[in-house]
Amino acid sequence: MPDRTVRIVLAAVLVLLALYVAEPYLQPLLYAANTPRAVTARGDLAQSETATIALFERASPSVVHVFAQGAAQNRDLLDLDEGGEQGGTQTGTGFVWDGAGHVVTNTHVVQNAAQSGGSVSVRMSDGTVVPASLVGLAPSYDLAVLRLGRVAQMPPPLAIGTSADLKVGQSAFAIGNPFGLDHTLTTGVISAVRRRMPTSEGRELSGVIQTDAAINPGNSGGPLLDSAGRLIGVNTAIVSPSGASAGIGFAIPVDVVNRVVPELIRVGRVRNPGIGIIAAQEAATARLGIDGVVIVRVLPGSPAAQAGLRGVAPQTGDIGDVIVEANGRAVHRLADLTAAIEETGLGAPVTLKVERDGRVRQVRLTTTDVAENRR
Repeated sequence: MPDRTVRIVLAAVLVLLALYVAEPYLQPLLYAANTPRAVTARGDLAQSETATIALFERASPSVVHVFAQGAAQNRDLLDLDEGGEQGGTQTGTGFVWDGAGHVVTNTHVVQNAAQSGGSVSVRMSDGTVVPASLVGLAPSYDLAVLRLGRVAQMPPPLAIGTSADLKVGQSAFAIGNPFGLDHTLTTGVISAVRRRMPTSEGRELSGVIQTDAAINPGNSGGPLLDSAGRLIGVNTAIVSPSGASAGIGFAIPVDVVNRVVPELIRVGRVRNPGIGIIAAQEAATARLGIDGVVIVRVLPGSPAAQAGLRGVAPQTGDIGDVIVEANGRAVHRLADLTAAIEETGLGAPVTLKVERDGRVRQVRLTTTDVAENRR
């Protein structure tokens, strides 16, 4: 009896051992999915997913791909690298502003073509390529307006929001053409507000929006939207050692866009309110330990000249006037003064406190379009 039990146990062990050895060969025969698998029902999309899909489907037809060809380079528009620039052609993003076919983008996207007399074309969301003409540039705000040629069906303009009440942490959505990839949606949050960003002509734009929604080369000029699908900013720059998205992108606030773009459409340029001074570089002012805006030069015939403001003495290098306050707010740097003047508006009075030779005096003058005076 015991011998029989032993034999049964040994047989069972041998069977198990055989199954173990044969397992790699039996699995493909028994479990291989050599026919299409049954689809598992997903269920409803999450509410946040549904909202994001609806936002993209509603807004994306109004987002366009901008191609700006410099006249100096006779290259094909397809001669582009994925970074968006090669052979004199710069690419970026834009969006439809109104029913007349005006498109908003960044100045730096089209500036080369504008300066060299080149051409600009736009690819619509349906793939149609349409020639575009330049309406106006605002380099101080990195904004430009184009006018589309004949379009079979004009996409609807994006809804306009406001940037005055943005909160850090609220959702943000960017649509653009990063690295030439059409209609890409990235999502994130508002990371910070009231940032400062340098633009051309020595100006600094205040109130800039910071977002971690991925913004890459090719996104420039594209819309930044809130969760309601409203325009809250125009994507313009990134901070990145590699040149690709590092989670820090900047957008021009829509309240600035909504003020600048209509003026570009009306007159082709933006009248920047000013008082007619050339300010010292902030680095030089900091080295001297001065808190305020040092006037280097006063433009002849300007409000500053009429008010008797003085710049640095050409012969001796002695500092003349330092602006320390504007309309009751302290001025520590040029951006503070610029913001106060822009809030005042064109042709409006502005009150300055100016320090000269250790004494502070109050000066009242009226802003003017300094750029027009220079022409």
